[in-house]
Amino acid sequence: MRVLAMLDGTVLDPDAPHIRVDDLGLLRGDGVFETVLVVDGKPRELGPHLDRLARSAAMLDLPEPDRAAWERVCSVVISEWPAAGEMALKLVYTRGPEFGDGSTTSFALGLPIAASQLRARVSGVAAVTLARGFDPSDVPGAPWLLLGAKTLSYAVNMAAGRHAAAQGAEEVIFTAADDTVLEGPTSTAVLVRGRTLRTVPPSSGVLAGTTQGALFRAAERAGWTTKVEPIPVADLRAADAVFLASSVRKITRVRVLDGVELAASPELHAELNALYESEYA
Repeated sequence: MRVLAMLDGTVLDPDAPHIRVDDLGLLRGDGVFETVLVVDGKPRELGPHLDRLARSAAMLDLPEPDRAAWERVCSVVISEWPAAGEMALKLVYTRGPEFGDGSTTSFALGLPIAASQLRARVSGVAAVTLARGFDPSDVPGAPWLLLGAKTLSYAVNMAAGRHAAAQGAEEVIFTAADDTVLEGPTSTAVLVRGRTLRTVPPSSGVLAGTTQGALFRAAERAGWTTKVEPIPVADLRAADAVFLASSVRKITRVRVLDGVELAASPELHAELNALYESEYA
């Protein structure tokens, strides 16, 4: 079950070929993307996702995305989705064909949520920490590394996931050369201690999390303290709980880290999920 629409709103067969073989998104990963959670026909955090798409595009020197067109094509895909419940809406924007006329490639694709993601929301995940190979102090002076951009160049992220699976884990938390926490390959790390939520700043070279942002807004209204700051790796094990936040994961608990069971807190997990969902009630 998939729905595909190009940026002009044309709905196409998702099983038919549409992308040129010389598209630079395919050949070089030269493009950006976003994944939006849609629940019962309502996209969550669409504005922040489109803001982030524009920031990523600017970091790659891509033409500024046509926000109104992206909003329209999102509506087209959502209206064509044949079922109630949840779907993932993927927005893809590439530099276009290498030997084309200079036009970019843009489309939106509606996808079902993987069963493994749905299970993980309930049962939690085992994660391993893996070195990402840079120091946050490198970020300001190395814009060509595209740290903090959501690009299509995800080979390293996918390789990290396969390495984790070989170790018997489902998820990864990347760490920096200065022994601080970064993020998951496709998620934001959130640590809990008492009534305080913590996550890592984008200045460390991580992607600003849309789901994490929604959780923090709701938590602040409920009287929690939130902090966006560098986090030593040692704090992962000292935390009351560790969560991974993303559009399709929502708020997923890390139950095992580097082979060590973390403290179980179903009440805390339920409370954070309720806070997150309260943003859309």
